[in-house]
Amino acid sequence: MTKYSLIALAATVALAAPAAAQVKLNGAGATFPTIIYQDWMLSYNKAHPDVQLNYQSIGSGGGIRQFSDGTVDFGASDAPMSDSGVAAIQGNVLHVPTVLGGVVPTYNLPDVTATLRFTPDVLADIFLGRITKWNDARIASVNPGVKLPDTDIVVVHRSDGSGTSFIWTDYLSKVSPDWAQKVGKGTSVNWPVGLGGKGNEGVTATVRQTPGAIGYVELGYAMINKLPAGAVRNKAGKFITPALESVTAAAAGAMTAMDPNTDFRVSITNPDGDKAYPIASFTWFLIHKQYDDPAKAGALVKFVWWAETDGQSRPSELGYAALPKQLRPWIEARLKTITAGGKSVWKITAAR
Repeated sequence: MTKYSLIALAATVALAAPAAAQVKLNGAGATFPTIIYQDWMLSYNKAHPDVQLNYQSIGSGGGIRQFSDGTVDFGASDAPMSDSGVAAIQGNVLHVPTVLGGVVPTYNLPDVTATLRFTPDVLADIFLGRITKWNDARIASVNPGVKLPDTDIVVVHRSDGSGTSFIWTDYLSKVSPDWAQKVGKGTSVNWPVGLGGKGNEGVTATVRQTPGAIGYVELGYAMINKLPAGAVRNKAGKFITPALESVTAAAAGAMTAMDPNTDFRVSITNPDGDKAYPIASFTWFLIHKQYDDPAKAGALVKFVWWAETDGQSRPSELGYAALPKQLRPWIEARLKTITAGGKSVWKITAAR
């Protein structure tokens, strides 16, 4: 099934199993990974008709809320839960990475055919409103030979709360002390300048309609819609054109500084690695550490482990970056800690 046909599915995915289905699992959350989750659930349901999987694409905030309220069996989010949010449910949550996404700068300069390069400080100062012309010396210095127009820069950002904004502002907070102090990171922030657009679609429409505009969108969305995407200088000093491989490399690079006992609520923006694209992030399943229903817990763990193994052959075909294989033993170790009725779900179901 192609990504285009999957997009045609309803935002609320109800993957119906036969009437004799024994287990029904409900999830809700992030919109970004909806397409890969639909694909996974369709494939898994064919092989396991005794499991019914339902996923509602309602956004990361809604997913966290429904998961925390206990109205779904699992949640999904592009931004990790806060310490206070974890504490509110007595720590009963595991953040399990599923795939990776990148966020790219996209712009509207019809007469510029070359892929523009951006340094971290330039991106921060554009979005702070300090660099206001496309032919600014700082932009020109990293784009030798490119004829940049004497055109005003129009910043475009998300008007709605989003995991995409979280990734973008998390990156800017790491590379710009001024951004960190004056704006900070979050799914919603007080933008210093610019126009707002709802969703990737809104940002893209505004950028396309506004000569001189620059915004940010998810890599997969930029690929499908053939949007120009700037190369960004990474921590190693290399200008990296965003691509699925460079996003996976970002996670691999971040692992060098990651504690093997991490709870995976980690930021992987601005990682180490020559080939790493610097504006990338995990997206997560939110799973309880303890469940009351062994059947549900067992079915969920088996599905998640399938997604982390067999399912990782699918992301690149659908515009997502697969997880680095080095991460798999760490994820397995977390899944082995899940219990139901005081017993290890992993042992009961032989999820391996």
